Amino acid sequence: MRYRKHLLCAAFLLLVPAAAQAGLYYSGEPFAELPSQWRGFLRDQKTLRSIAMKPAPGKPISPARERYLAAAEKLEKTAKERKLTPDEKADLGAIYTRLGDYTKATNLLRDAQREHPKHFAIAANLGTAWQLKGDLKQATLALQDAVRMAPPATKKAEELQLKLVRIRSQKKALLELEDLFGVRWIAEDGSYIPGKIADAQQKKLPEDAVELMQQLALWLPADGPLLWQLAEMANMHGDFSTAAAIMEGCVSQFGMQSKELGKKRQITQDAVEARADKGEHDGQFSTFKAKSKQPLLTRVDESLLPPINPKGVNALPWTLIQDTSVDRKFRPSFAKYLKDLDGKTVSMTGFIQPLDGEQELVMFMFIENPVGCWYCEMPEPTEILFVELPDGKTTPYTDVMVRITGRLVLNSTDPEEFLYTIRDAKVAEVD
Repeated sequence: MRYRKHLLCAAFLLLVPAAAQAGLYYSGEPFAELPSQWRGFLRDQKTLRSIAMKPAPGKPISPARERYLAAAEKLEKTAKERKLTPDEKADLGAIYTRLGDYTKATNLLRDAQREHPKHFAIAANLGTAWQLKGDLKQATLALQDAVRMAPPATKKAEELQLKLVRIRSQKKALLELEDLFGVRWIAEDGSYIPGKIADAQQKKLPEDAVELMQQLALWLPADGPLLWQLAEMANMHGDFSTAAAIMEGCVSQFGMQSKELGKKRQITQDAVEARADKGEHDGQFSTFKAKSKQPLLTRVDESLLPPINPKGVNALPWTLIQDTSVDRKFRPSFAKYLKDLDGKTVSMTGFIQPLDGEQELVMFMFIENPVGCWYCEMPEPTEILFVELPDGKTTPYTDVMVRITGRLVLNSTDPEEFLYTIRDAKVAEVD
């Protein structure tokens, strides 16, 4: 029972109110079928956003950014040995774009497009790079090429991004919602009521509207107005907690100062609290049908991992943890490399998630990225480690990235326990 009790305790504590594909195509970034569950989408969208964030002096680099820097270095090394293929150039341009180096991306992709004018991914990636660099005129030209060459599976998303860029070409600031679907998010009486939208307005939305907006928000993860659109869609489907959390992020993380957004955020938060007062939750009312748990399908290549040192400290990548699958009877399938690490000393970086309100911790959950709203962004059981310190030892809670080192213990039989435990753990600041 410890596993479920700890998760429920943490979820309760964190739910208490506190006093950019044109797209981007990279072969190392496969997506599941969209739309994804809200919490999985929001976690992965935040991970993609972190790739472009350079760490402050003295602060550690995010694991996601580190992976993309390594991928860029590998392709740059290849380019010195031989000429890159068109697909490789598209990949490198996408990586530069994710890393926030838009000048490198546009220079590379512009040259690649001259050489390969009929390559769809090059045109699409170039359009996104121009957009993020702020040159909407060049973005429009490149996205027009991408739309013409787009395969059927991605054409609607490409067209929607082109429409977005054209709308923004006429705007001075990203303060309000773009009219991407011609919808006013209002009830029959013209007021804003979470969970209610006039039939005439809802009929304007395509059936795949959430799918399309999630795709754009994954391609453009630092775009606040796109997330606001998704908050409106979450509200429409009765997912008030998700909508409130997204709107809060638009204000606190993206600095959006729209009066309309502020008003809607408060109305939605009131709706969340009204449900809580009645003992209700979003799951009872949601009409949202997801096709996947989360959008990103990145998998670790075990052949690239170093040999396991049975007596030393072994780096444990999060991608290896996340590669675990669990069937309906809670029977986990661990990667072979992870099973070989069972009982060995491992080390990994991440964030502490307390089980209760204590500041001096003897045990805690450990996750890859910090979570703003536990309900909306709670990691899957396959993405949470349980950490136990040696008897008599404690560590202070901190919200910065730390490194833990200890003995890994895998659980393949008890559904009431965590899948992974790090025992006799030491906690240290990341250099």
